[in-house]
Amino acid sequence: MTSPHIIVLGNEKGGTGKSTVAMHMATFLLTKGFKVGTIDVDARQGTFTKYFKNRESYIEKHGVSLMLPHHIPVFISQADSVKQREEEERNMFDGALQQLAEVDYIVVDTPGNDTHLSRLAHSHANTIVTPLNDSFVDLDVLGKVNPENARDVRPSHYAEMVWDQKKQRLMRDRVTIDWIVMRNRLSHIFAKNKEEMHKVLQTLAKRIGFRLGHGFSERVVFKELFLKGLTLLDLKDVGIEFTMSHVSARQELRRLMDMLQLPAPQSEKQGEPLAEEHAH
Repeated sequence: MTSPHIIVLGNEKGGTGKSTVAMHMATFLLTKGFKVGTIDVDARQGTFTKYFKNRESYIEKHGVSLMLPHHIPVFISQADSVKQREEEERNMFDGALQQLAEVDYIVVDTPGNDTHLSRLAHSHANTIVTPLNDSFVDLDVLGKVNPENARDVRPSHYAEMVWDQKKQRLMRDRVTIDWIVMRNRLSHIFAKNKEEMHKVLQTLAKRIGFRLGHGFSERVVFKELFLKGLTLLDLKDVGIEFTMSHVSARQELRRLMDMLQLPAPQSEKQGEPLAEEHAH
């Protein structure tokens, strides 16, 4: 029996679209016929878990059949000491992984700040995906950039945390974590700021070891879908008419999933990349 492939959505800033991306990834994998589990280690904020509750409410209200993964929220421990809290959280997270041991993929959403649970989730990842708002304001989550020279960059606290968890994963399990930073909420307008952002991220990618990819453009539709618990992949099933914006957004999702180069479960494809099996 092989272990599930764990995809962790991580960024120590809120409002970058982690939960939206996580929900769309999980639904995408479900539509391909895979068994999927999801874990929310940001259960106090609970955006990911709220997404599922909205989805369940929509199913009940409209009597439609929509795919749902096995979802597990993991809450921050309220124990008295740091040692007790960390032990309790480790046990809860390990318990969630054990409950999902027979799925093909696990998608984990993490909080927009540094917590023990977030670090724990990162240390179990096979793939880390960091959605990043396409703005220099949010860039400092990855690195500190010298405004006089864009090539002069230093890793930030989050980048150093990811590097530490990559080392732990390698030493503990002999597994190499693939780290992807996706530029999210992209504007449709070409601007010099956008071009400069790309150059800096390319420099950071080489310096701190991630792959750079495009995420979703800024679209109102994502907020509307969240309130209903829906994804772009559900529109046909619920009778919502496609618009050109929906079509473009679905293409962005496919492009992102192909870029992840996820291996298919070994029981089916002996490690071939999922993107090759389901090329569009």
